[in-house]
Amino acid sequence: MEVISNRGEIMLIKTIFLYIFAILFMLAGIGHFVIDEFFISSMPEWVIGRPLIVYISGVIEIVLGALLLYPATRRKAGIAIAIFLVLVFPVNIYMAFNAENYNTPEIALWIRLPLQFLLIWWVMKVSKK
Repeated sequence: MEVISNRGEIMLIKTIFLYIFAILFMLAGIGHFVIDEFFISSMPEWVIGRPLIVYISGVIEIVLGALLLYPATRRKAGIAIAIFLVLVFPVNIYMAFNAENYNTPEIALWIRLPLQFLLIWWVMKVSKK
């Protein structure tokens, strides 16, 4: 078994994973507009301005995902995405504890919690210079 030792191959793999992350993050942002009712229902009803929060967070995801693609803004965008993922984590917790309100298997909502940390690791790794 050959170990990847060529720096060019490593950079290519890192670039591929960077683009995958950026595209997925931007698609998630677009989802805030396409399936907005799902995202609005993800928050407790007592939260004021839920639709506005969903749309603003969608724009933030699209913009940060795009900024991740540019070397000049990549590092700051990666840090901002990591912070953003920490800030939205309480919504994921809320959904897991209220799984009966969603048309999603409960186990998927619980698995999503540790995956959030994987996403943070991923974006920090690919946004490093």
